[in-house]
This record gives sequence, C-alpha cells and structure tokens, in this order.
Amino acid sequence: MKASAALVSLRNVTKTYPGVTALRDLSLDFYPGEVHALLGENGAGKSTLIKIIAGAVEPDSGSIQFGDKVYERLSPHEARMNGVEVIYQEFNLIGSLSAAENIALGERAGMFVDFKLMETRARELFDQFGIELDPASLVRDLTSSQQQIVEIAKAVSKKARILIMDEPTAPLSVSEVDSLFRIIRMFRDRGVSIIYISHRIDELFEIADRISVLRDGAFVADKAVADTDRRELISLMVGRELKESYPARARPPAEALLELQNLCGNGDEDISFSIRKGEIFGLAGLVGAGRTELAKLVYGAAKLDSGSLLMDGKALHIRSPRDAIKNGIGLIPENRKEEGCFLDMPIDWNISFPSIRSISRHAIVDLKQERKMAEHFSALLRIRTPSLAQKVKNLSGGNQQKVVLAKTLATDSKLLIFDEPTRGIDVGARQEIYKLMTDLANKGHAIMMISSDMEELLGMSDRIAVLAEGRLMGILERPQFSQKLILELASGIIDMEVTA
Repeated sequence: MKASAALVSLRNVTKTYPGVTALRDLSLDFYPGEVHALLGENGAGKSTLIKIIAGAVEPDSGSIQFGDKVYERLSPHEARMNGVEVIYQEFNLIGSLSAAENIALGERAGMFVDFKLMETRARELFDQFGIELDPASLVRDLTSSQQQIVEIAKAVSKKARILIMDEPTAPLSVSEVDSLFRIIRMFRDRGVSIIYISHRIDELFEIADRISVLRDGAFVADKAVADTDRRELISLMVGRELKESYPARARPPAEALLELQNLCGNGDEDISFSIRKGEIFGLAGLVGAGRTELAKLVYGAAKLDSGSLLMDGKALHIRSPRDAIKNGIGLIPENRKEEGCFLDMPIDWNISFPSIRSISRHAIVDLKQERKMAEHFSALLRIRTPSLAQKVKNLSGGNQQKVVLAKTLATDSKLLIFDEPTRGIDVGARQEIYKLMTDLANKGHAIMMISSDMEELLGMSDRIAVLAEGRLMGILERPQFSQKLILELASGIIDMEVTA
C-alpha cells in the first residue's frame, strides 16, 4: 500500500546523450512497502532512470529526493547511504572472487575476514532460492543463471530501503522465479520500496502493485495493477494497438539438417538428437541443465570430448566458432556483452564483422555494402540509435541484444542457435523477433532455441528437448507439450524414451 511519504522522488529530471533524449522532464515517486514496476520499450529511459537513482548517471536538470534530502547530483556512495541497492541487467561481479566473496564485498567486520562465516551466510541466501550453489565457486566459472543468483543474493544481503531490479527473472527457471517472488514479497512486507523492470508483462500482474509506463523518455501513465490489463499496458508502451501472438507456421519437413550423435563434453553427456530443416527446436531445462553448454559444443566454443556432428548427412569437424560459421552455424549467445559483440566498436562494424569476407574484394571492405547491410538489419530489428556509427556500449541492453542478433542473421546460416533470444527485449521487438524466426524457418533454416521463458518455448517450438544435469531426459512433440511434463523432466523426476 502507498505510504504518506515517498522514499525517493524524481522531480523534472532530464538527461540527454548525443543525439538522444533519454529522459524528458520526468517526475515519479516510489513508496515504501510497494513493488513499483517500470514498463516501456527498449530506449524508453528505464535504465537511465534507475542509474540516476543509483548515482551512476548525473541528470542534466531536475532533482532526486530521499526524504528531506534533495540532490541535484548524486554519487553512488550517497545513493547507497540512502539505502539504494541495484541488481543491474548486466552483472556487476568480480570473476576472480568466489560467490560468497562477491556477496560480502564492501562489508567491513574488523581486520580479519571470517571466510567460514561468509560462506555460511551465502549458503543461507542460496537456500532461500532453493538452489544448490557452492559459495566457494569462482564467479567466472558459473553460468549466467548462477551469476544472476549471486547478484540477487548480493543485493538482498544488504540493508536496502530501495531495491532496484532490472530484468531479474530473465535467466531464471520457473521454480527460481517463484523463489525470487517470495523474497521480493518478504522485502515489500518489511517496508522496502522495490523498483522492478521487466519486459515479461504477465509477471508484473503477479508481483507488482503499481506500474509506470515510459515512452521515448517521457512519463506516459501510472496504473494500479488492479486497474489495468495487458492490452492497455501494451498500447501505452508502444503508442499503438499490438496483437500478441505466436506466428502460425506450416509443419516443417522431416528431413534432418543437423544431427548430434552421442555428444560428450563441457558438462554434457551422451546427447543425441536431430534438428530438421524448417524447424524451431526448443531446449528446456533448469539452471545447470547444460543447454548453453551444449550450444557451445555445437558452435565450437567448447571442446568436444567425444561424439560427432553431421550436417546434411556429412560429418562436421568443428574446432572453433570460425569453423561453425564456415559450415553454416550461427550463435546468438546469452551473454551479449562478453560473447556477443565488441562494445567499443560501432554498430555497423559489429553487424558486418562476421560476414566481412562476403562484402570484401582483395581484402578491401566494400563500405557501401557494409553500410547497406547494417541499415537493413538495423531497420529490420528496430535498433534505436541516432547513428549506426554509435558505439554499441552506448546502447540500451535490449538494443545491444538486437545488434548481436543482427550480426548473426547477416551470416545467413543454415542453423541458428538462439540462446535466450528475447531476454531484455520489449514486447514490440519480441513480436518482430518471433516473426523473423518464423520467416527463417519457413525458408528452410533450422533454429535451436534455448529459452527459460516457458510461454515462449511452448508457443514457438515444433519440438522441445528437455535437459537435466547434462543429460537428455526426453524430446516432446507438439501434441505432448505441457508445462508440468517439461518441469518434471527438467527436475529429473521422470525421463522418457528419446527418439531423434
């Protein structure tokens, strides 16, 4: 419920970047004991808003107020002193430290560090999520999903009065999302103000009390969850009616494009199945199931210990991503910043880089062709930028994801591996990506789609393979699809006879 006084208030805040107004004269209040969701398309200003509250970005004008303290400029230290903790969409962890050390980072407790106590506290936090994670594990050795758990644990371990969460459920499984929501409600009941960003509109109706919609950096509307619905929120976000659905497709042919035969390596064991031409083949599983690990085996980004790959019936010898690209395999990775793009290079350069040989003659790049390619995919995916010469690091997280997708699509691969393709993507762009995937499949391309979004898996896939702890538990045909069955397979409760 809304209290009489806000914990944090923004007044007439404006922030501009070269060629872009990120926030325009924005005023908002955030109250204790409330989950306040921010909704808007990529580039709407959500990330800039939370960075201003966290002291990571200075506004050009306006003020930020905590109780009776008013700031025109706010440092990260001052934000933290006012009780602000942030779980960013992109992780803020130190890879060379353990999970427990990352969680305790910044805390002072005398001259000596009690590592045993540190690990005990971390394990208690992981138990709240219902996940088995060794607190002594180095963060660099953890999967993206496990790193997200560490980020959440790190934030909730502090005495936060204002807890900001930017796409916290993106890499989490259904059971982990349920655990996270329990923790959010616990903090809300203690009077903490939760600022929550998510493109998954359905989950907002489960966890949020109030939703503020932003569009093009400006405030559009403020709605109590009980007084709105999905259709209205989407219309407010995009400024037009947008029908949410999964594109219909003809049944794909039975001819196999890629065959995996007894693949072992990178934590996976004895994986065998085929992916058909024109098929969207879903991969489901919980954290640590081995889905991303399998994708890296196929793409040559991880060592294959044994087993074989066949493309169109012919053996493939893939020892590196370059080999995979040459053989018509493209990957849109889950970790876009570290594995997906060159952040300090321009958008057009990133898009054309994997296809550079196709637009070059005698080792000289045809700049007109490069520009044409970049413009085509930028328009196709609605990448929001004032210029294709903009460095990728200056884009919002969702638009960075679109650049990664664009550069992979530009290679015109026979098989496209989408690892969490709509993570951090707004509802309008999500529909465009679904249509794009459908069009690719209709043209005969095969797609392997790894997704933690159950609705997406069920809506887009022709078949779904379920992994658990590096083993293939079953492959479901569309008539067999059910969330219950997928979760039972993913939890290792049951397995079923696997047919390729």
